[in-house]
Amino acid sequence: MLVMPSDIRNFFPVKNGLMNPSLYLAATGFALIAVCYGFARFAFGLFLPQIDAELTLSSTLSGFIAGGAFLGYCIAIALSAYLTERIGARFVAIGAAMVAAVGMAGIAIAPSAPWLAGAVMLAGSSTGLASPPMAAAVAVSVQPDRQSAINTVINAGTGAGVVFSGPVALMLGDQWRFAFAGFAVAAVGLAVVAAFSIPANTTSATKSAEGMPSLSGVLWRLISASFLMGSASTAIWSFGAQLVTLRLNWSSAGAGLLWIAIGAAGIAGAAAGALIARFGIDRVHRIFLTTMAAGILMVGVGGTTAALTLSGGIFFGAAYIMLTGVYLVWGVSALPERPATGLMIGFLTIAIGQTAGAPVFGLLMDRLTANYAVAIFACLAITAGFARAKSPN
Repeated sequence: MLVMPSDIRNFFPVKNGLMNPSLYLAATGFALIAVCYGFARFAFGLFLPQIDAELTLSSTLSGFIAGGAFLGYCIAIALSAYLTERIGARFVAIGAAMVAAVGMAGIAIAPSAPWLAGAVMLAGSSTGLASPPMAAAVAVSVQPDRQSAINTVINAGTGAGVVFSGPVALMLGDQWRFAFAGFAVAAVGLAVVAAFSIPANTTSATKSAEGMPSLSGVLWRLISASFLMGSASTAIWSFGAQLVTLRLNWSSAGAGLLWIAIGAAGIAGAAAGALIARFGIDRVHRIFLTTMAAGILMVGVGGTTAALTLSGGIFFGAAYIMLTGVYLVWGVSALPERPATGLMIGFLTIAIGQTAGAPVFGLLMDRLTANYAVAIFACLAITAGFARAKSPN
């Protein structure tokens, strides 16, 4: 018989020695997000120096990969929400795992830089496919009072994937082809698991839904907040390695340590649903926007130290995953009959904010100084807190 703490037993009840299916769904979703985000999307950046040494990536091609990855994500998440509402969560989740597998296998065997670019963009697009079907699966499989908690546990898989890919990159180094082949095998295995643990019939609640929903006040506020948060996050996601090199003269190994700190702290985002249930979405939102701003400042301001930088990475990682959980719950609550679309609106807007924010941060660094850029983007994070999930009536 399984022996667990009482709080876990209450959350995932055991019957006849078997765990409630909610656990299997949560574990599968957590692993799917970890593989798609941590391996298929973010691991490429960690192996980039070794890949560049072998295949010689030009700056133009690197920019094409970055832009193409964003475009692929935007198309994939919109397509995923559409398909989830029509063919069900199981097939879309399996598709996400297989797209990640094919893309990472393509990276592993890439004979040239153009081939690599296509494979990286394909692998990265799996992140857009992965999240909407999990929100839909939770909506039909989990009791309403546990849905926010399960959704945010699944969302925290990003942190686990990032923290696992960091040590792999540090250990394997030049063996990047072997690493991506292993990642691809893991994705195929996850596709098999998804076929048995994710429900197929999740379309009944959305059969009458067509196209984009009308944008109510709560959705406009979600769009505003997620855009500003996404923009602010580029200070670390896009420029974190450059900032630690500038401030501390760290090598790529040092940047890898920052990445591990961010990923490990991101796992704390699994608690977003529980915190929202206890303190309310707006309070949690404002607290972790402030935490994100503090993390950006600790990493990027002049005079920072190694301890402050790693602490800032911890603050940023916990806050970023927590905030994506907030926007997930916000979107699903705004569109309870269309959870995949509710999630898609917030996550797509984060990505658009990141695309808009990165060039602005770079411009500020060039025209002003890194200190000004870091301070301005920390303020952007704080500004997102003016948008509220509930009307301040």
